[in-house]
Amino acid sequence: MVDSQIMAENPLLLPLNKEKTVYDGFITVQQDRDFRIRILLPPGHQLKQAKLHCCWQLKRLLSGYQHILKQRLHHAPDLVSFILELKTVLELAMKSRPDCQSIPPPQYYSQLITEMQSLGWDKLLFIDSEFRTLKLQGEDSAGRKHILTVKLKPKYPDEAPEFLADLPFPFHMSWTPQSTLAHVHGRFLLHLEGLAEFWSVLDEIDEQTWVLEPEKPSRVDTMRRIAIGNNVSIKVEIDPRHPKMLPDCCLLGAEHVVTPLRTKLNANMHLWNPDCSILQNMRDVLEIEFPSPSTHEKSSLSTECGICYSYRLESAIPDQVCNDPRCGQPFHQVCLYEWLRGLTTSRQSFNIVFGECPYCSKPITVKMAVQKP
Repeated sequence: MVDSQIMAENPLLLPLNKEKTVYDGFITVQQDRDFRIRILLPPGHQLKQAKLHCCWQLKRLLSGYQHILKQRLHHAPDLVSFILELKTVLELAMKSRPDCQSIPPPQYYSQLITEMQSLGWDKLLFIDSEFRTLKLQGEDSAGRKHILTVKLKPKYPDEAPEFLADLPFPFHMSWTPQSTLAHVHGRFLLHLEGLAEFWSVLDEIDEQTWVLEPEKPSRVDTMRRIAIGNNVSIKVEIDPRHPKMLPDCCLLGAEHVVTPLRTKLNANMHLWNPDCSILQNMRDVLEIEFPSPSTHEKSSLSTECGICYSYRLESAIPDQVCNDPRCGQPFHQVCLYEWLRGLTTSRQSFNIVFGECPYCSKPITVKMAVQKP
């Protein structure tokens, strides 16, 4: 009865002797994965004394589950029950190991190669050994190179791939089983053209001003923090779809310096001309000239933190400045927060700490440092 049940549930696993103490063949998991296995039973068919010999794929998959298998061997009433529990353990292991997903059928690979030949191998930057992850390259009208990462599913093309691109917003496209990599690449190029003006605006800012943040801008970033003077800067958020419109602006620095600039910004907003460049508009609205790499050294625009004596702390730069015109010492937000919190004379109201400047003892405030996830 047990032998016939083994054959019925595992038709690829066969006994090799009359005593049926040696079984060899394959067990099938998730309907499409076959693993080679040999089971050696003692003369009395006691599972406690049984030995398993596995293929290397099965050994790798079961690493970390040996103690569970030993428990199952000791407690399973018969071989049928043990094989069923072994399959359950394998399914659990496969779910926790993305690299052990089911292997696509041969048509998957032949179609993928055909699509790449149609698209052009010069568009392919990278493909992994499992033919699951591809990196395609494209250029916008200004010759800037961009990369689209395509992660294919085992049921491709019936199942839509996942996309990751160096764009300021997620790359999406409608997908049907008839869609191909050529369609993906074509849609990617359309996205690039739609963003060409946005990147040109940011390139102008990067080339003609001192950008304090981000330290190494990527094509994904929409924000630039531009130096205006020593410890004074403006943070602009460019709209990718309307890059020449008035951006969201935030002036940073000591209040006695920032207040006149903020007044000019509010008074001159009506002068903003979408036909002019972002930089020219900001010069006109703020009535200033931005320091540039051709006129200023970056070191003259960046002063180290007065507490930790470094300029960049992880990715942060000193952006809290003493408002006393005779002081103007900058600090990292987290440094100033921790300093003030350690003083008995400081007080806190909601998320703001009030205290004295470590340098001049004049009143200074800082918002509670936000913990990064």
